[in-house]
Amino acid sequence: MVQLTLPRNSRVNADGKVWPKPEGATNTRTYRVYRWDPEGGENPRVDTYHVDLDDCGPMVLDGLIYIKNKIDPTLTFRRSCREGICGSCAMNIDGTNTLACLKGMDEIKGDIRIYPLPHMPVVKDLVPDLSNFYAQHASIQPWLQTKSPTPGTEWRQSEDDRAKLDGLYECILCACCSTSCPSYWWNGDKYLGPAVLLQAYRWLIDSRDEATGERLDNLEDPFRLYRCHTIMNCAKTCPKGLNPAKAIAEIKKMMVERRV
Repeated sequence: MVQLTLPRNSRVNADGKVWPKPEGATNTRTYRVYRWDPEGGENPRVDTYHVDLDDCGPMVLDGLIYIKNKIDPTLTFRRSCREGICGSCAMNIDGTNTLACLKGMDEIKGDIRIYPLPHMPVVKDLVPDLSNFYAQHASIQPWLQTKSPTPGTEWRQSEDDRAKLDGLYECILCACCSTSCPSYWWNGDKYLGPAVLLQAYRWLIDSRDEATGERLDNLEDPFRLYRCHTIMNCAKTCPKGLNPAKAIAEIKKMMVERRV
């Protein structure tokens, strides 16, 4: 299990408000949710809510939506597709980075404890600032780069070459893996992290791409690639079941092979 490390804004040093149980509710779950308001107040804190399971869906995200709609409209979090595709609702739930829309309440014993993704600046409550993460993704130029004349129809590849992308293209950039990586915690300004490096390998291994040398040159740096120490937190926490550590190892192998 990826152990919880608090966001960079501060350490939680105070219990927040305890909201009463919904009137008449007999079947409830307790949510303890990290709160941080940029406009001030008692920061940071953990507020306690009681979710009526008879009036709510089964997933952790359903409980958060219930809290926002029926108890506390000031609670702030990201969410969109509710299907594990967009990655918006990534947060630390019960000590593990995951997607709130895919985590069932029945998978958690006791109180449901929710924090924003670890070691990231917090914008508000459960919303981390992912500006650096997205800038790093843009830096690897995640699009097909070619030098040959554009074909009349499409860039083709064999079934075997297409199969090499399996386990890579499914990444939804939720940042669960990168924010579970100790190397990224301490060197996030220079180390690209598991999510971005997995994306880099996705384009390096694409048979249609013709910028392999330039892409490897871009990664040839003591920090951008080589801070990975194969701790494997990334693979353990990925909600899509991917293995960024393996992709990073393959990039390192490509680096060695091109020097031979």
